Amino acid sequence: MSDYKKYVCDICGHIYDEAKGDEDSGIAPGTLWEDVPDDWHCPECGAEKSEYSLLD
Repeated sequence: MSDYKKYVCDICGHIYDEAKGDEDSGIAPGTLWEDVPDDWHCPECGAEKSEYSLLD
């Protein structure tokens, strides 16, 4: 079982998966949410990191 978490954009529903990262934005797979830079934005709608919520 993975300890990686997923976060969902409250605006568009994009999922940030810690296991997958966001390589198109330079975020390597395995990057934990707290290690994602604060100036990172949703690749789908441009929402700020603060617009994401933990996906249960």
